[in-house]
Amino acid sequence: MEDGSDSPPKVLVVDDNEQNRALAQAALEGENISVFTATHGEEGVALFEREHPDCILLDVRMPGLDGFGACERIRALPGGPETPIIFLTALRDVDTFDRALRAGGDDFLTKPVRPTELIIRVQGALRLKRLGAELRNHYDVIRRQRDDLMRLQLQKERLTSFVVHDLKNPVNAIDLHAQLLCRDTGLSPDARESATGIRSEARHLMRLITNLLDISKSEEGQLVPTKAPVPWRALVTEVLEAFGAHSHARNVRLRAALSLETVSVDRDLFQRVLENLVENAMRHAPRESVVWIEDRRLPGEIEIRVADGGSGVPPEQRERIFDRFVQIDGSSPLASRSGRGLGLTFCKSAVEAHGGRIWVEDANPGAVFCIRLPDDA
Repeated sequence: MEDGSDSPPKVLVVDDNEQNRALAQAALEGENISVFTATHGEEGVALFEREHPDCILLDVRMPGLDGFGACERIRALPGGPETPIIFLTALRDVDTFDRALRAGGDDFLTKPVRPTELIIRVQGALRLKRLGAELRNHYDVIRRQRDDLMRLQLQKERLTSFVVHDLKNPVNAIDLHAQLLCRDTGLSPDARESATGIRSEARHLMRLITNLLDISKSEEGQLVPTKAPVPWRALVTEVLEAFGAHSHARNVRLRAALSLETVSVDRDLFQRVLENLVENAMRHAPRESVVWIEDRRLPGEIEIRVADGGSGVPPEQRERIFDRFVQIDGSSPLASRSGRGLGLTFCKSAVEAHGGRIWVEDANPGAVFCIRLPDDA
């Protein structure tokens, strides 16, 4: 018998009948299997502890400690749960079979046992044990790989957190200095325009930083919005004014058609949702086109739409556009648009944290990013 190791497998035969022990020993040794024999349960348990066999043939009815008791004792010992145990019995009935299984038996042979059947059952049990060991080895390898990946992920998250928090202070300082320059009445128009551009880019960088933080919170289930009635028109106006210089430079007009007075949202989170959507729309809007923010009230919901006249998003890509750093497949004629970072990923996380949903529709031409939120008014 091929066992895949240098030494032959070991089988322990526990039976109070000398003829049965001799029959099993002769059949198994003919298959290059080492055999140890015991005449009763106590001796069988002691041999198991000393020899650590690869399989056990265990008679049911023996004086003193019977097969069921010996099986339970062996299963409680080191190595016992992994060792195949085949019960041998002259009692061919369901109750004995069920009791053997309850005691921890793996297989069941009725006497008189035919040598060929005995060999097949033992070989099968040995193969299963080797397979079980291989699977355990594979599991250990996979578990180590999983632990290494988890450790790497935690280290990456820790590094990201440090980097993000360390970036916030210098970005705030850049924005502050740009504001001071903009207030300087002696500044030339070109310098003032440069300072305004610096401030716009600093605000963009701060959005990237806060997006990253909030996406991490969302993945950990910790992004919980604090909802309150927010003056809707004032919020939209503030967002559009923040992009005024940028839109002028790109020759894109920003417009709003609003009907809602208030919306129940987390003001900070939702302001950044609008900023990300407007920035995304402006990036893809053709020159001399218009980016629109519109709203409407539906039964039990409010809908907010941010539309541009750009290249649009192919239908098959409209789910992926919210994934991190997604790049739309360039094989499509409409495929010049990409998620480009974390802005749209953050929008999806923030909207869903509000109990809403976000999706993309065709603007014909362009794209419309649609948000629906519960109407808590």
